[in-house]
Parts: sequence; C-alpha cells; structure tokens
Amino acid sequence: MGQAEVDAVQALRYRVFYEEMGARADAETARTRRDRDEFDAVADHLVVVDHDRGEGAESVVGTYRLIRRGAAARLGRWYSAAEYDISRILSFEGEVLECGRSCVDADYRTRGSMQLLWSGIAAYIFKHDVGILFGCASLPGTDLDALADQLTYLAANHLAPETIRPRALPERYVEMMRKDPAAIDVKRTLVDLPPLVKGYLRLGGFVGEGAVLDHQFNTTDVAVVVKTDLITDKYSRHYGRKRREA
Repeated sequence: MGQAEVDAVQALRYRVFYEEMGARADAETARTRRDRDEFDAVADHLVVVDHDRGEGAESVVGTYRLIRRGAAARLGRWYSAAEYDISRILSFEGEVLECGRSCVDADYRTRGSMQLLWSGIAAYIFKHDVGILFGCASLPGTDLDALADQLTYLAANHLAPETIRPRALPERYVEMMRKDPAAIDVKRTLVDLPPLVKGYLRLGGFVGEGAVLDHQFNTTDVAVVVKTDLITDKYSRHYGRKRREA
C-alpha cells in the first residue's frame, strides 16, 4: 500500500472517529484532519475500496489496522498494552495478530462491507498462519449505566479462557458485571451490541476481564480474543470449494 492510500485511511478514520463519534482531537490531529500514530508506519492496512469512486486514495471506504509480532517488536510495544495486560496472549508460541482502528464510511455501512473486511482478515490470517487474533473493541460512549446490560452480558457469557485472557490494567480497570445477568433482556442486548463486537462473537470470540474508558475517543473499550481455528477452517472450505468449482 502506498502513502496516498495510508493517508486516505487516516482521513477516513478522522471523519468517523472525530467528526462523527466525537473523539477529542489534539492540535496536530485537528490541523491535519488525520487520525494517525506511530503504529501506522509498521502496520499492514486492510482496505475496502469502491472502484466507482476511482482507482486511487479516493476509493478507500473501509479499513482495519493489522499488527503482527514483528511489527510490534519494531516499536517495542502493542497498541492494546496501553489498556490491557496481554501477556497471556503474547505467551502463545504461534503468530498473533492485533486488529484495531476499524471503521467504514457512513455511506458504506452494509453487511457486504463488513463481509469484505472479515474476508480480508480471514485471508490474512490464513496467509500468515495466525493462531490468535486480539484487540480492543469499542462500545459507544462512556456512560456505564447506559452500557450496563451490554457489559454484563459480555462478561457473563463470553469471558475468555484464563490461559489467553487479557485483563484491564489496574489503574484503568472498570468492572463489567454491572448488574444481575438474569435481569438482562438478552435479545435486546444483542441487538444493541455494535456490529463489530457481534462479528467477533460470531467467530467464537471472547472478551477480556474488565472494561476501559477511553475519554479521548468517547468509547468504552473491551478486549476481544479469537482463536482463529474457526476462521481458517471456514476460509479453507470456502476457497477449496471455489477451486473445485473452477
């Protein structure tokens, strides 16, 4: 990916995170109208493009940032480590992949766009033999009372196995069990969960212990972990079928 496409990714993230979702921009971010940090230079950037908009940077309508061990090693840290203790994930002997900064242009938030992103991630995982996918997923806003059902549901039903469970850093830890799980309307809560979080759950994903308030981005973050066996098996079956049909 060229610098023009990376710049388009950063511009898209700015529009979604800052203009739409109300993230707080520092002076440089506001001046450039770009969401960027030091991780962008070492990451791989997955993009969804609409060729009807052109063939260059203007075609970028969706993105996901992907960071593997080698990329994190070049910086000496992982993005998620600012919020979570991820040492149990990093002790996994195989390749691990941190996913983040996912967003889609408002005009393209369809099931098809999300399927393209997930298909791209599946291909990437398959290519690089990734064993664990992880990252931080966001619930909108920082009102814990408004998010009580969602946080409680996730903690009660999808807590990661202890061997790979991230835990919010002590100084940032927010309890996710906000109420009695039996009092939750599960059907309504599942409807309210952000599509990205539901996507992780459909893949058999888990959440870590404790949430984190991100006041800069106006979100409440939860750690997500996916053992990629289901993803790679589905990808293998899908493309094996495509090859046989061809």
